[in-house]
Amino acid sequence: MGWIEHDYPNTDALIEQVAQELQHACRDATRERGVAWLALAGGRTPLPIYARLAASAFDGSITAIPTDERCVPHDHPACNLRALRKAFASSAGITANGITRDDGDETASLAQARALLALNAQPFDFVLLGMGADGHFASLFPGAANFAEGLAMDSGIDAIATLPDPLPPEAPFARISLTLPRLLHARSIHLVVTGEDKRGVLRQAQQQDDGGAIPYPVAALLHARDHRLQIHWSP
Repeated sequence: MGWIEHDYPNTDALIEQVAQELQHACRDATRERGVAWLALAGGRTPLPIYARLAASAFDGSITAIPTDERCVPHDHPACNLRALRKAFASSAGITANGITRDDGDETASLAQARALLALNAQPFDFVLLGMGADGHFASLFPGAANFAEGLAMDSGIDAIATLPDPLPPEAPFARISLTLPRLLHARSIHLVVTGEDKRGVLRQAQQQDDGGAIPYPVAALLHARDHRLQIHWSP
């Protein structure tokens, strides 16, 4: 995979540019196909990006799902779907669908996620990912027992249930995550990274293309073949 890096002087500038790119992707998709299909990261940083999309004008409809989700009820403060729906609340044309069950049951949620993705097998028009300090993206954590399954390009699996190890104390929940090949099945893929420490992780991951063990999961994203990743960084 090739990548193109975009550096910004601050987070506000990053948010503004990525928001414009998301809006353009949605307008192109709705103009050409009547609908836009998105996979969007959780967390606080991208929420202003989603709010700008909700405030923009477009024809057609937009459907978004989380790139990953904690196995919690949908009204739980840790639920990514809850945050997406709040960000899109002002727009009747944007629907945020869950990849977990309302009650957060792990087994039923995995079945729901796979069924949803099977019914919507078309490429995503826009994928937005973040990266953790340990190099994880979506919920593909380096310590998880089955994280290699989530990165395998030949698995034929769209989503996995996973448990980070160690569990983040601020969010000690099992997760449902889209897999790397499903995230790469997209017309446009963007990775948002903030801070010098995470940039250091990114630089190390960019050097890890030896075909062996991958300490940082994001290295698999960076070096995936036949795809181009847009990296957006700010201090």
